Parts: sequence; structure tokens; C-alpha cells
Amino acid sequence: MTQYNAILVGLITPSQPEERTDEYLDELAFLADTNHIVPVKRFKQRLLQPDTNTYVGTGKLEEIRQYIINSQSTIDTPPSTIDLVIFDDELSPRQIRNIERDLNWRDNPKDRREIRVMDRTILILEIFLQRAQTSYAKTQVEMAHLQYMLPRLTRMWSHLDRQRGGGGTNRGTGETQIEADKRIIGNRIALLREELKKIDKQMTTQRQNRGKMVRVALVGYTNVGKSTIMNLISKSNVFAENKLFATLDTTVRKVTIDNLPFLLSDTVGFIRKLPHNLVESFKSTLDEVREADLLVHVVDISHPNFEEQYKVVQQTIAELGVSDLPTIVVFNKTDAFTYTPKDEDDLTPIKRENLSLDDLKRTWMAKLDKDCIFISAINKENIDEFKALMYDRIKEIHIKRYPYNDFLFQKYE
Repeated sequence: MTQYNAILVGLITPSQPEERTDEYLDELAFLADTNHIVPVKRFKQRLLQPDTNTYVGTGKLEEIRQYIINSQSTIDTPPSTIDLVIFDDELSPRQIRNIERDLNWRDNPKDRREIRVMDRTILILEIFLQRAQTSYAKTQVEMAHLQYMLPRLTRMWSHLDRQRGGGGTNRGTGETQIEADKRIIGNRIALLREELKKIDKQMTTQRQNRGKMVRVALVGYTNVGKSTIMNLISKSNVFAENKLFATLDTTVRKVTIDNLPFLLSDTVGFIRKLPHNLVESFKSTLDEVREADLLVHVVDISHPNFEEQYKVVQQTIAELGVSDLPTIVVFNKTDAFTYTPKDEDDLTPIKRENLSLDDLKRTWMAKLDKDCIFISAINKENIDEFKALMYDRIKEIHIKRYPYNDFLFQKYE
């Protein structure tokens, strides 16, 4: 598969310090790698807010342009020719148009090389396009992709460049083609919307047919190990990979712990700045979360920014209107957790990377009490305790629903 080289661009703002920007660019690099793109250089700029015309300042954009030009004349073997420039925020059509114009301008027309400008949103959408497996997920992603493309047709579709009018006129066949394409895309979006309504009804019927079994939904940031836990608990073979958005389609399995059956669903992972159109398109997928009786919020404890990831998921859960559901918080990947002990002579404030796992357990996590557990799904550490905790919580829900069946339960060991 063809790989492309890219420059990553992020901003340092009053609300986003440099350390946080570096973490976000790390995540952007992971997204790029998932999409077979190789990040070869990063650019950061300190601004009060993104420039409305070019996101970064004109001086920084010129610095990026010069780097691209120099990379094409490098004597490296092979040369690190730049194909893409990816920005860590969603860009407006105006910003994309201006950035592409400035980056692709050359003193010598023979040196002209088209550099594609991408933002975080289109990068995520393209990953979703590649990873969607079922017709439902493909329909959802296609609609989100088209909704993003619609206002950006003049720059996103290269064939329009060759169809713009000539003869000194301002309006030519290119503009006519754009309008025609807008109508085609608009009709396609309307058709996809109708298809999704039909699928929504089918999925609602499927959920109703599952009866009154307790429903448990695995939720969490992308790439925290939800699918690995799903496989471990349900003894199934859900696709799991160390890539972002390895799972797009909600998978539901009937699981029995001791004598207690329930339904366990593995949902699409959340991420910072998840495209709005994608959230709307995946509304039915997220219905599995809305209709759950118990949430299992999986957190990657080894990630340097796991606390923010936890907050992103909690915020999304609140937006779905299910923040009052019983929740078990599972801190996964304890096998990969590392920290740097602080030197006793170091008088600087203690940072997250200086805290051991035991230190962390005494922080805000202590307030989670009995609804918090630490595991390693990959090494199967503390899994029996995790199953016992799930059993207790599901049993409580089951007894409330069927108060006359509590004599069926025995203590899970």
C-alpha cells in the first residue's frame, strides 16, 4: 500500500499549553499512521486563536512552504518529499483554499507540486471509510463524509480544476460542474438518510427482540482495549488491533458469568474532537449506549493523557443523556504503565509522570471506590475480580427487574 509523507501542524494557545499541544500532535501522528501516512515534521505556533484565513500566521505558513520546497531538493536517499500537510483542528473551506494556494505557489512553474491540505476531521473520516465493514457502518460514514465534502468541493475534488472556464469569463464550466456535483451529493445524502432510517427501525426491532436481558455496554476512548476485553469476557473473536478505531460496528454478544446471562456490546471508541457529522451519523450505533443498563468505561491507564481521555468519554456520555447509569470504571493496560520516580532533591511540583500506580489510586480514583478496578486484559491480570464485580452489578439490576428470581442466585466465586 502506498504511503505518504506529511507535515503536522498545531497551535499553542492560552487554553492549550505547549505540553498539551505536543500530546495532541502525538495523537494526530497516531491517526496519520493508522491511515498509512508517515509524519516527518511538526510545526507549532503560539497564537491567541487560530487565524481565520490561514489557521497559522503568514510567516509560519511561509516557513512550512520553504520546508516543503527544500524537502523536494534534498539529497537524502530516498528524499522525504512532502505529500500532505495535516492540521490538528477542523479547517473552514476558506482556510483550506488559502492554505493550499500559499503552499502550492512556486517561483518556477516547473517546480510546482500539488500539496494536499487535510484537517483532523477529514483524516478521521478517511480512517472510518477504510475500516467500516457492515453496510450500516459504510452508510453512516459515507453520509458523514459527503456532508463534510459538500462545502469544500472546489478544493477537495481535483477534477474541477481542469474544468474551470476560460476565455476571460468569470463563470465557466467549472462552476457549473460544481453546482451539478452539489446537487448529486445532496441527492445522495438524502438517499443515505432514508436508508439509515430503515436500518434504524431494523436495529430497534432487533433490540426489542432481545427481551429483558440486562444490557452492558463497553465504552471508552479509542484504542483502550475494549475489543480485547470483549473477547476475553465473551470468549468471542471480535477484531482487535493496536490502531485507532479498530472497531466501528457495534458487536453484541450474549455472555454468562456463573449462572447469570446478559448482553455485552462493544461500541465505537470516542476521541477528542470527534467530527460532529460522524456523531450524528453514528447516532443509532450509540443507541446501544443509551439503552444499556450498565456501562463499563474502559480507560488506558498507561496513556500519558489518560485523565483527559476519561473526561472526553464522560462528557460524551453526559451528552447522550446516560450519565446517571451505573458505571464500572476499568483501568486497563496496567502491564504497560510506567512512571519516573521524583528525585528527593527536586523541588519542582509533582507531575502525573512522577506518580506510581499506587499513588494514582489514592487520588480522584479513590472516590470511585467499589466501582473501580485495575486490570491487564492482554495479560489476563485481575480478570476474575473484574468478572466478579460485573456479576455483582448485573445481579443488582436483575433482581430489581425480577424481584421474585433472587433465590436463583448464588455467590459468584
